[in-house]
Order: sequence, then structure tokens, then C-alpha cells
Amino acid sequence: MESVETEIRSFYSLQDLREALDEGLKHYGAIVEEYTQWLGLFLRDSEANYGDQEWFKKLSGMQKALKSGKKPEKKSKGAEGKKKKEAGSPEWIAYKEILLCTNEQAQAEIVFDAIEEINDKIDKIGKIKTALAELEKSGLGTGITYIALIRNGVPEKLVLRQKKDKELAERFRFATEISVPITM
Repeated sequence: MESVETEIRSFYSLQDLREALDEGLKHYGAIVEEYTQWLGLFLRDSEANYGDQEWFKKLSGMQKALKSGKKPEKKSKGAEGKKKKEAGSPEWIAYKEILLCTNEQAQAEIVFDAIEEINDKIDKIGKIKTALAELEKSGLGTGITYIALIRNGVPEKLVLRQKKDKELAERFRFATEISVPITM
């Protein structure tokens, strides 16, 4: 719980920003790998008890899709999404601002939800890296400070500012005019 969900950071080049994005991709990739292993272990251990149940088959299929690199089918936002938003499946109990559950299905569900959410972040960061590369190819880059609004590890907005060194250099540039009186 120590990460900052919303932050503003300054980068002094597009390269610095790309390096920060690469670090984020490595970090999120490691988390997805760990959670995928956790989900796989859970499914293997639970197969004997729940292998014939519909929820187990669905999660197993979703996990196979994750392993093969395909995007699993997202949960519908229709009636099921509305039901989940209010109180989730019948096993979930709303207590103030949090949902509680005691069954095994819930454990697999939250791990899968986390993997899905992190994979979405990875996709967004990849698209942002592509956009930054295009900006750099267009000539944007030198003499600019990039102030980024970062939400949940993903830059959402960039403010482009000229570096202060250039501004100061412009302000203190020596400018003179020489006037010579003409005598006749």
C-alpha cells in the first residue's frame, strides 16, 4: 500500500520518460508473472474439488487465454457488471466500503481481476511509449521539460515547458545599441 496512485513528476528528456516507462513495464510484468503463477497453482490445487463447477471452468479458460497471450473475454458491464458493482456475486458481502467473501472462488476471482487490470496498464504504457517515439521523431525533445500527471502508474497528461536554463539565458542576453552623434 506504499505506492502513490496520483503524482506529478518532471522529466528532463523524452529518454528519461521512456526509461521510467520501461521500469514500470518491468515492474508490472513481474507482478503479472507472479500472479499468474499464483492463479495456476490455485487452479491446479482446486481442480479435484471444483473441476466440474462452471466458475472453475471459466477461470481455467481465462488463465489459458492469459498464458497464450490472448486477451481473455472481459466480464460484461451489463446486468452482471451492475450486480457486481452493488454487491458482487451472492458470495460477496458489502461491509461499509469493502466487499468480503469466504469462498475459494473469490480468491481466484480477485487474482484474475488484478492480472487483467495490470495487463491493461501494460497495454496503455506500450501505447504511450509509441506516442512518445512519434513525438521524438517529429523533432520534439530538446530544451523541454516534461511535467507528467501519472495516475496508477500510467502517464495521462504531459505539460511541455522550455527548460529554465534557456529562459534565463534569454533574459540575461547582452543587448546593446550604439548611438554615435554625427557632427557636421
